[in-house]
Amino acid sequence: MKIELDSDSCVLCGLCTGVCPPGALELEPRALVVLDHCNGCGLCVPYCPVGALSGGRLRARRGSRG
Repeated sequence: MKIELDSDSCVLCGLCTGVCPPGALELEPRALVVLDHCNGCGLCVPYCPVGALSGGRLRARRGSRG
């Protein structure tokens, strides 16, 4: 399952692209794109300063422990 992107909220800062292990986030001039090889790990989600990214296996596990 791929990470979900709220493109209306995304400010195109690019912070998420640097932490994506499979390199599945691509910053284009006017959009962030979640590529097909996104493995849904969720490591990018906490790096988004505006909450435009959601989902991911790791985020779901952390939330369920709590």
